[in-house]
Amino acid sequence: MNTQLPSPLRLAIVGGGPGGLTLARTLHLHGIAATVFEQESHALERPQGGTLDLHEESGLLALRQAGLLEAFQAIARYDDQGTRLLDKAGNVLFEDQDAASGDRPEVDRTELRAMLLKALPATCVRWGCTMREVRARHDGRWDLAFDHGNEGPFDLVVGADGAWSKVRPLLSPYRPQYSGLTFVECGIDDVDRSHPTLSQLVGRGKMSVEADCKEIIAQRNGNAHIRAYAIFRVPADWAAGRFDIASPASMRTELLKEFDGFAPEILDLFRVSNDSFAIRLICALPVGHCWAGRRGLTLLGDAAHVMSPFGGDGVNNAMFDAVELARLLAERADWNEAVAEYESLMFARVVESAEGAAEGAATQLSHIGQELALEMYRSHASGTSLLPAPSTAPGSVPVTLQ
Repeated sequence: MNTQLPSPLRLAIVGGGPGGLTLARTLHLHGIAATVFEQESHALERPQGGTLDLHEESGLLALRQAGLLEAFQAIARYDDQGTRLLDKAGNVLFEDQDAASGDRPEVDRTELRAMLLKALPATCVRWGCTMREVRARHDGRWDLAFDHGNEGPFDLVVGADGAWSKVRPLLSPYRPQYSGLTFVECGIDDVDRSHPTLSQLVGRGKMSVEADCKEIIAQRNGNAHIRAYAIFRVPADWAAGRFDIASPASMRTELLKEFDGFAPEILDLFRVSNDSFAIRLICALPVGHCWAGRRGLTLLGDAAHVMSPFGGDGVNNAMFDAVELARLLAERADWNEAVAEYESLMFARVVESAEGAAEGAATQLSHIGQELALEMYRSHASGTSLLPAPSTAPGSVPVTLQ
């Protein structure tokens, strides 16, 4: 650990998700102070989304560099790494035989965030800060304009504020574009006790059913909760005209109509769901998205390279972005050069996962989708990947969380 005195650099992190908090934690280890500005009023203001799988070469490596791997073991769910593929009649086409043997442990988003917050000084995160604008000062520094007033000046502002970042427009004109895929999300509570048949159907991890150019994915979360997604390839305004999100009963009725012909035990995912439904449009920035450097500004995570959830790399990329930026800021005498080096390395590093995610989204729900999914799972199990496996956390697409 770097024992240098705190840096005089005034650094603001916009966004208190996994990427922003990992950056703040790693900077703290290096003796560099940062302030995280988060628009939510407290950590539990809203549900944080579904389960995440952390990868050895990125998310887990980031936790190791942040000194949090031991703390992570207390919340990791190694037993929930399984995959099941069913046909619409409920027949099992593919199933992991040993779900706990994988190297991509699951963790609930809420638990991960709580762990990161616990590892930060109490004054590091400023809650209830809804940012309106990043304003350039005449001296090259930046002010942040919030509902409650201005904060600053800051030498460096890091946009970790997700798909619809308010920092990104100062660096790049690109906005995430709709992929053609819409997810309708619902959840089942206390599934092991109240719905044991559904619990067995989903198994220890993720269950998917693809047929008739539609798909259902259900994933096990912590605390006996299952999160399910109905997936459609439709125009961006289709779901808003089809579903009444304010009426849970109507949502269930329409979902049952859409998946008419699927086995009754599969459709029970909709019948017994709780009343919390959400419509999520899957959007992504272009593969290879980059920008010309601008002094005092940079991006990480989904603000820099939001992609579809197929591959599950979103949070892993964000956390690795964070530790790489922190490392370079600690190692380089010139922080501006550190940021430029970080951006150059990050642009090249995320291309492969962005390409895989884009290909996964493009081939999803094709007329031979079930056959492609089966081939993909078999190749993944044998260690010869053809396409990235669908993420065990489709809800991780941050366009839906802003």
